[in-house]
Amino acid sequence: MPAEWEPHAATWLSWPHNPDTWPGKVSVIPPIWVEIVRALLPGEDVHLLVRDEEIEAEARRMLGAAGLLRPRLHLHRVRTNDGAWMRDVGPTFVTRPSNGRVETAAINWNYNAWGGKYAPWEDDERVAVRVAEIAGVDVFSPGVVLEGGSIDVNGCGTVLTTESCLLNPNRNPGRSRAEIENVLRDHLGVSNVLWLGDGIVGDDTDGHVDDLSRFVDKHTVVTVMTDDPDDPNYRALTENHRRLLAMRDQDGQSLRVLTLPMPRAVIYEKQQLPASYANFYIGNAAVLVPTFGQPADELALEALRPLFPNRRIVGVDAIDLVWGLGTFHCVTQQQPRA
Repeated sequence: MPAEWEPHAATWLSWPHNPDTWPGKVSVIPPIWVEIVRALLPGEDVHLLVRDEEIEAEARRMLGAAGLLRPRLHLHRVRTNDGAWMRDVGPTFVTRPSNGRVETAAINWNYNAWGGKYAPWEDDERVAVRVAEIAGVDVFSPGVVLEGGSIDVNGCGTVLTTESCLLNPNRNPGRSRAEIENVLRDHLGVSNVLWLGDGIVGDDTDGHVDDLSRFVDKHTVVTVMTDDPDDPNYRALTENHRRLLAMRDQDGQSLRVLTLPMPRAVIYEKQQLPASYANFYIGNAAVLVPTFGQPADELALEALRPLFPNRRIVGVDAIDLVWGLGTFHCVTQQQPRA
């Protein structure tokens, strides 16, 4: 699995449509997809799934009004239940050299709506194979439940994940840590599996790593931290930071560990939402970073700018988006350039 900062052929998205995902706010969510497409199109193709004729018409109307119906934007009619979270319902793309060129394939993980939380999910479970068919690549099906947001790789042989998600019995009951590690090695081409502990408060995925810690180059990880012992995330984030400082990469070298601030709690209808600056997405030309209308927004953007000197750092308001319990990394999936 190539690292996210390696060249993309495209980014895959799925137009949001399910009112149950953003109760009371679904009407304000599609304009956020317009901003995502606007940020990504200068650097790469964008493939956008639309559930049906009505949703396609809405997407074309809004994207057309923004001047974004360009040759690099491709719409595909694919049925979804929720589907907006392309990181988790879509495939994980992998590559290998073959006869002097690079082949791309898709990993079709089993999908059960984050441990059976949101029925029905039958259409979403078929999305990965449909995307692979559209992309024209071979599909491999490991037969295990895994979401793309639960893994992050450096492209050199190391994957970062969490115990709270991948070892949760609501995913693959009866499978041991060693068995899960073997699946990751066999299908992602990694040799080194690094385990963090718990996720952040409000994360309904049981602790996806893309809300916690992310590789930004083959040696460097950024991780969200808070110095407030009263913050409900303090214990988990401090423990994950401690683990990272003790970790080694695939070559036995220590990781370079940098920190991002944790935003103040984002509360909506008495529920703390999983707001995190770690949920950024690295496109070919831009890095999309969620912002939450707080002073820490600029601190996070400033921390990321020197790490991606050849990309624009684009902060986009995610206060409404995170009501669906995810932000920009959750709704994107990169297809590496062959």
